[in-house]
Amino acid sequence: MSKSNVVTLPWASIELQPGDIRELPEGDREALIVSAIHVDGHWVILSRYRDNIWQLEGLTSNVPDNMRNLDFNRVPAAFVTVMKSLLYRYLRRGRAGQKRPVASTLRNVFENVLPFLRYLSALKLDHFGAVTPMICANYVAECREIRQTRRNRGQALSPAALERRFMSVEALHELSQYTNDPIPRHPWPDTSARALAGRASLNSEAGKTPLIPDEVFCTLFEKAYEQVQHGERLLDLRDTLDSVAVARQGQVTRSVQEHKVRQLTALGWEGGLEAFNQAIKDLRTASYIVLASTSGCRNHELANVKSGAHHRTEDDEGTVFHWLRSTSEKTDTGVHDWMIPEIAVHVLRLMERWAEPYQAMIDAEISERRKLNSSDPQIATAQKHQHALFLGVAATKRNQVRTLSGSAWNMCLKAFAKSCGLNWILASHQFRRKFANYAAHSQFGDLRYLREHFAHWSMDMTLGYAMDQDWGQHLDIELYEDIQSELEDIKSEVVGTWLGDTPLTGGYGRSIKHWQRDSANLAIFKNHASMVTSIAESTAIRSNGHAWCTADDDRCVGNTMERTRCGDCNNAVIGGAHVGIYQRLYGNLKGLLDCNDIGDGGRQRVLRDLDRCRDVLMQLGYDPEANVV
Repeated sequence: MSKSNVVTLPWASIELQPGDIRELPEGDREALIVSAIHVDGHWVILSRYRDNIWQLEGLTSNVPDNMRNLDFNRVPAAFVTVMKSLLYRYLRRGRAGQKRPVASTLRNVFENVLPFLRYLSALKLDHFGAVTPMICANYVAECREIRQTRRNRGQALSPAALERRFMSVEALHELSQYTNDPIPRHPWPDTSARALAGRASLNSEAGKTPLIPDEVFCTLFEKAYEQVQHGERLLDLRDTLDSVAVARQGQVTRSVQEHKVRQLTALGWEGGLEAFNQAIKDLRTASYIVLASTSGCRNHELANVKSGAHHRTEDDEGTVFHWLRSTSEKTDTGVHDWMIPEIAVHVLRLMERWAEPYQAMIDAEISERRKLNSSDPQIATAQKHQHALFLGVAATKRNQVRTLSGSAWNMCLKAFAKSCGLNWILASHQFRRKFANYAAHSQFGDLRYLREHFAHWSMDMTLGYAMDQDWGQHLDIELYEDIQSELEDIKSEVVGTWLGDTPLTGGYGRSIKHWQRDSANLAIFKNHASMVTSIAESTAIRSNGHAWCTADDDRCVGNTMERTRCGDCNNAVIGGAHVGIYQRLYGNLKGLLDCNDIGDGGRQRVLRDLDRCRDVLMQLGYDPEANVV
């Protein structure tokens, strides 16, 4: 990096550069600063307007290098000048009614507009002034006919992918008005990108992050948890091997590796050096799975986790709450805190130790770069990864150490799932929804597994977020919203089963069926879906395992103290999902009648509860004696 790229002006002065360059002399325009980075107290220019590759600054640490720029060499030559003009305008001013875009948004527009530019080039068009709504309509038709060649080979582009493409054309039309080559008319005057993509008619589940099935998640978490429990031993072995490497520094690689293998064998490791190195990598993946599953963090938020991220607070009763602190770039809040269970604290400690040798490699890189060129932008880049935990080595970049990218994580997670014998296509973003779904089930009262792994996690933990005002201002509010969204989905699903053709019992369940038989009640709703939504939103619903309880307080004793009371409770709904519970309870109660030491009072209670169970089962269409419908 030459000295001419070092900026002595404060960044505020750079920010005063013009956003509209139409009247700017060519020399001044070409010299405009597009991006710069702060290196040890001074600004270093990354890209100027004249460059054909604009380096972007401000992307999350999990974005790979090849996705950190705008490469105008990929733009058809006829459109390079106008694309630079409108993207610079977008970068400086944003779009109408919107704030200036972050780097990821700018790149997203660039990537999604490229197919349209290539389409125009294929039509032998060399300026935007020739673009008409008819040309744009034909582009829409062509996009709908595209078949994918990679992950979803043979399938059409998803509605979300189509919408991104069409929205970028809308952005192109708007931004081109501030260039010397504007697109004359709106690409589709009578409709929108969303409608053209077919998303306007999709239900709320369309395009939603896939929910990892329970059986898949349990297998993944169990395997990850097991590996984490053995993590300290693995790292002890790694430290021993590192000492072997230090002691034999200067020897040929083969000799050092042979000594490492002998050392591993002597310490009881089976499988050789290659298997051991893979186990170290798998420990990183296992730690990620546990931390993502128990915190609800996004991939980039875990990428931003650094050494010393764990904090703890204690309430007046001595209850300890553990917190994970990281930086979120999804919102403007920045620093966030997530409540975590003790297993996640253990994982953080483990990863702090795991990352130490890789952090040392980054320290060495920074020192070396400073010796060669104190203005090297890579110094600032390396510093962003210096204290991160989830690091990886790029063999193709001279063993450079950086935070693992999102795409690299997805490869690791898929390999981990495959090693568990699973065929689920696992991706990093799926853990946040699974966390929200489990949290919602916990609030719903229906969480029946993984409690030993999630330790003290329950929806009561949400109360802890408000216990400290200084911490509370840094919380991930969007995670609450995700949990609430999952809870609403669960409630709607339950109400949907209530309003089906299957019988219900319990006081509230019988009332629903009575209400449902009156066509006048159904006529007030637009359709079945709106009826389900209305009832779900207006009804307090939680599962107690043997019924759905609609009481909006906690004074009911039928939930835990006297479960058979739910059969006649005005707040209870009992359906086919509960038949097995009442059948087993009925059988257990019959067995108690043979006991001689329960006394007359106990016998009367057993008979009463038998009658209650029998009534529930009969009303649901089951004969408890025959155990058949």
